[in-house]
Amino acid sequence: MKQSILQNVVWKEGKYYVAQCLNIDISSFGDTREDALKNLDEAISLYLEDEHEDIQNVEDPVIIPVTVKYA
Repeated sequence: MKQSILQNVVWKEGKYYVAQCLNIDISSFGDTREDALKNLDEAISLYLEDEHEDIQNVEDPVIIPVTVKYA
């Protein structure tokens, strides 16, 4: 059995929490942080059942705020 350490982020968007895996392009949501992470874990497990090999290595992610101008 293979094992990987995945980096996930969680944030509140409206009334829901969104959880996203930085190593695999997968996200999910829930009413609480815990629900969002549980749902993300399930989505990742389903995704990996198909034996995908596209897990990216992400080390020490940092959130950097950027100001953008738009119309």
